[in-house]
Amino acid sequence: MSAPPRLPWWHPEAFARRRPHLRTRGAVTRAMRAWFEGEGFAEVETPALQISPGLEVHLQAFATELVGPHPDDRMRLHLHTSPEFAMKKLLAAGEPRIFQLAHVYRNGERSPTHHPEFTMLEWYRAGAGYHELMVDCIALTRAACSTAGADMLRWKGHAADPFGEWEVLSVQDAFLRHAGVDLLATAPDPLKPDRTLLAAEAERIGIRTAESDTWEDLFFRISLERIEPFLGFGRPTFLTDYPVSMAALARAKPEDPRVAERFELYACGVELANAFGELTDPQVQRRRFEADMAEKERLYGERYPLDEEFLEALSLMPDSAGIALGFDRLVMLVAGAERIEDVLWAPVAG
Repeated sequence: MSAPPRLPWWHPEAFARRRPHLRTRGAVTRAMRAWFEGEGFAEVETPALQISPGLEVHLQAFATELVGPHPDDRMRLHLHTSPEFAMKKLLAAGEPRIFQLAHVYRNGERSPTHHPEFTMLEWYRAGAGYHELMVDCIALTRAACSTAGADMLRWKGHAADPFGEWEVLSVQDAFLRHAGVDLLATAPDPLKPDRTLLAAEAERIGIRTAESDTWEDLFFRISLERIEPFLGFGRPTFLTDYPVSMAALARAKPEDPRVAERFELYACGVELANAFGELTDPQVQRRRFEADMAEKERLYGERYPLDEEFLEALSLMPDSAGIALGFDRLVMLVAGAERIEDVLWAPVAG
């Protein structure tokens, strides 16, 4: 017997099942804005259309064309994967505390926790470090839960208590605890970690490897199979101090240059946020971008342009810390919803 046809999202019966989650979304939105206002942040809005959409190796952006008043006045643009570059230009302009609830766009991503268009909550503090952002995350999550009347974060039968003590765990300690791997020992040169050493460790603990695997590929495979299944259960977890080769836009940690001032936040096994103590050296950032785009071209046959104005602005940007939090995912966990589309007013067609 065939299953009944799936109702469209706008059908009254289908929408009624989602309405309680959307009420929770409204409560969380109000809580976020009230908290940031109380902390003296300015809410900003930046364009979704950018020259450079974000330069993470594995993210796929949507491309479009800006047409001017003359037929030959054309420019290739992208929908941003994050408002990061534009918001950092505002830091360079002199804004000390800013936040944005931004619609962002990532192609090739659709799952219970991914959507091609979603809402990102991103905020920056000038004169602060990434530890201050951990304090922000705790306060924001507790405010969201309190406003929505939720005592726990929940997803697929799992729970995490935001009102108790949160776990802080370094990447190095996580690999030692959950996989028995001394990760930093596989990177005697922190900027050029040894793929062979990590492959040997992966094979020792029963993780499959391939000759084409990079050190980063192996890192993610071990993390996915042995680390992430243990993060954020019972209480939220900050996974901190990533190897400096995975610093992205984060600066190296002064007291241990093998690692970067970066953390990710997990609850109920769901990644919620990615934070940096921000790198402000344009030469170092350029080298990282160029290396990432070379890897992107090797893997996917394409590269995105560098935002030269962003690199210029870095020289004027103050010491800062910044974070991107998946707003829809947070709403999911506050509401106890299982799918990201359950907390969206309207999904992208498809």
